[in-house]
Amino acid sequence: MKIKLIPWIDSFRLKTLPLALSAILVGNALAYWQQQFNIWVLSLTLITAALLQVLSNLANDYGDAIKGADKIDRMGPLRGIQQGLITLKQLRMALLINVALCLASGCALLILACDTYAEFGQFILLGLLSIVAAMTYTIGKKPYGYIGLGDVSVLVFFGLVSILGSYYLQTKQLPLFLMYPAIGCGLLSVAVLNINNLRDIKSDKLHNKRTFIVLIGEKAGCYYHAALLILAFLLLAHFSFYYLHTIWSYLFLLATPLVYQQIYSVFKFHSTKAMAPLLFAMVKLAMLTNILYCLGIILS
Repeated sequence: MKIKLIPWIDSFRLKTLPLALSAILVGNALAYWQQQFNIWVLSLTLITAALLQVLSNLANDYGDAIKGADKIDRMGPLRGIQQGLITLKQLRMALLINVALCLASGCALLILACDTYAEFGQFILLGLLSIVAAMTYTIGKKPYGYIGLGDVSVLVFFGLVSILGSYYLQTKQLPLFLMYPAIGCGLLSVAVLNINNLRDIKSDKLHNKRTFIVLIGEKAGCYYHAALLILAFLLLAHFSFYYLHTIWSYLFLLATPLVYQQIYSVFKFHSTKAMAPLLFAMVKLAMLTNILYCLGIILS
């Protein structure tokens, strides 16, 4: 039984969940700051977000497998489908089950959080769009992950949708100033994807996977990475300065040395193997920044 479970656990990519969920926590921390918070809404939002992230991971494996983008010689972690431990048929079934779980959890969340049928309908459409986006990143005739739009998708769903959506479910409000933390946190997630794409640039070129890094080149991708991190921290600092007004709101700046280290490292190391540890470091940086920002908001 253990042997059968391991390939699926690898394919679920559970290590990606904390980053996805930390953005949800930022949105809920902002709602708590406005003294409008429901623990059950938070819980169901986290469950739904986790299921959507797993769906995205499985769909990514499936799409890359049928297009030949993920081979046994890729530099990243090997998934069950690559090792022949999971079949395409089994992966399709897992996708269908995951979609059903996403719909069930999402509907339970909306029944609890929405006050009107209009709100319920709008969030149902948003949920269906999220499922479609997760599935079509690498699946379909023209998957957007293969034409350089993955970064935009991550910014939208890991920033705008995660933070603005979770905030609205708690407060039923959507102030424009929340765009600063929403975009800031979203850019941190884009930076994680960027390191992943820098690592896989040679493989992606070989298999016609035109990520944004493939389109702009490795050197420009390093400058792009630095810009993502600097802009993310500027946006978070702007929100702290103009809206939170407390010293606690700058707790996230404790992660600044890691930003410098990340930027320095991405310019220093250019080999595919050297990029692998940078990905893990970038994930830790994004998570730490989000957690510190949550704590700063709550203390404010």
